[in-house]
Amino acid sequence: MRAYHLRTSRLRPALTLLAMLSAAAGSAAQEGALSQLYAARPPAGSSFVRVVNPLPTALRVRIADGPVQSIGAATPASSYAIVRGGRSFAVQVGGKPAATLDVRPDSFSTLVLRAEGAGYAFTTIDDTTDTQDALKAELRFYNLAAACASAQLVLSPAGTPVLRDVAAGASAARAVNPVRATVAGRCGEAASPALPLPPMQPGDHLSLFLTGSADKPVLSAQPSRTDPFTR
Repeated sequence: MRAYHLRTSRLRPALTLLAMLSAAAGSAAQEGALSQLYAARPPAGSSFVRVVNPLPTALRVRIADGPVQSIGAATPASSYAIVRGGRSFAVQVGGKPAATLDVRPDSFSTLVLRAEGAGYAFTTIDDTTDTQDALKAELRFYNLAAACASAQLVLSPAGTPVLRDVAAGASAARAVNPVRATVAGRCGEAASPALPLPPMQPGDHLSLFLTGSADKPVLSAQPSRTDPFTR
């Protein structure tokens, strides 16, 4: 193997460039932190609302003045839209008005979409939590499987319960250390295929949706997202 020797005069420009890049990176990080600090924030009384679609067909939804989003098996939930608590807002499905709703101020809500007659309706699940541990991640598990009266989230393959006795159309949450794990959803003796959790950081929120049916449940995971607030 040949050894290559660079003169100091050749190293200096490279070191100078590295120093400039390091300074630029530090400046960018500082600007990023400052932009988050001074970013527009929702006013007091704002609430956060999203739609979940457990139906087999993907559908386009829109909450209030938010973006149109396609939600279904691959991506069950929309992002959380920011609305004014206590004031009515419209929800569209497939480009058509589906409902006019309101939620209480300072709350988080998930609207579970269901077929009703020739249109759609929603069941509201309150996701609001009073405490939050910034050093941990949060798992929130939804039992949306058809005819599943009680569901649980378990570690796989050990079967150790993480969340248990979650009623139909309800959710339960738990703060966890952000470690790698594989989980499954159970309804009675039936279990979903095992699902490796994505990497999580402290403060992350991961939603786990149990869909399908009581005898053939399906578990999917999706990080929670919130629309940016604009004045």
